[in-house]
Amino acid sequence: MINSKLILLVSSVFLGMTLFTACSGSEELRAPSERTMEYLQSLDEETLRSLDTDDDGLSDWAEMNEHNTDPLSADSDDDSLSDGEEINEYDTDPNSADTDGDGLNDGEEVNSYNTDPTSADSDGDGIDDGAEVNEYRTDPNNTDSDGDGISDYDEINEHNSDPNNADSDGDGFTDSQELEMGTDLNDGSDPAFLREGALGTVNFDFDKSNIDEEAARILNENIKKLMDSSKFRIRIDAYTDHVGGDQYNLRLSKRRAEAVTQFYVENGLAENRIDSRGLGKAPQPCMDMTEEQGCRKNRRAESHPLNPYQYSPNN
Repeated sequence: MINSKLILLVSSVFLGMTLFTACSGSEELRAPSERTMEYLQSLDEETLRSLDTDDDGLSDWAEMNEHNTDPLSADSDDDSLSDGEEINEYDTDPNSADTDGDGLNDGEEVNSYNTDPTSADSDGDGIDDGAEVNEYRTDPNNTDSDGDGISDYDEINEHNSDPNNADSDGDGFTDSQELEMGTDLNDGSDPAFLREGALGTVNFDFDKSNIDEEAARILNENIKKLMDSSKFRIRIDAYTDHVGGDQYNLRLSKRRAEAVTQFYVENGLAENRIDSRGLGKAPQPCMDMTEEQGCRKNRRAESHPLNPYQYSPNN
């Protein structure tokens, strides 16, 4: 009986010691904030596979044995992406802040620019994402940042134009229009352009077609502008006021158109650059016209520049 009790007592003590050892063993696992690399290296594989000390989505065992990342830091390369995101979601290198070597770190590409952190040139325009963002301020996801029909690469490397401005020289023509026209993308005076209204209108005395002093001054100014815009031709539209018959006024308007044409030619403008028309009475009579003297505003010859280009400026 005594032996039985002794055996029972020894068994109970042994069981208690076993339970205490098991409990104390589980309690010995340190909290994540207290773990060190040396400590993790002391643990067995099964335990390490169950742990994610830095809570980055990768087990400590995988970080230490597969990815060579830091199991104590959720972002081993400090690029603002967790190691787990880099490996499981973005296929980037968790040990390199700039996987594609384009000058932008992986976190910037993913979180700020929506570019591909595994491709140095996300939009395939020949310029690295980093250069687009940091140097040229262009859109790394758009091959033509300003939408002018010329790629960012060509603007920077071939034309020296502004990839962020569809009209680099501010002359009203887009860069691609200037390329088509053969003009300089970076020179606001090329092409030399005469807008409608750039040439002055001359007026005539009642029933006259001669060029007076004021008309000569205006026409000389027109000639200077036309000489500076050598590709332009002009059309002269001459009118009369509303006094008199239609046929007489038609003939008078033609004489006025011919007088202006002759003045232009005599003062150096090539005749083949000039079209002229006598159109009779002006379309709209003056409000203050009289039956005796008509209206000087109606007695006029307009000089209209004829655009030689396939485009007109937008401004």
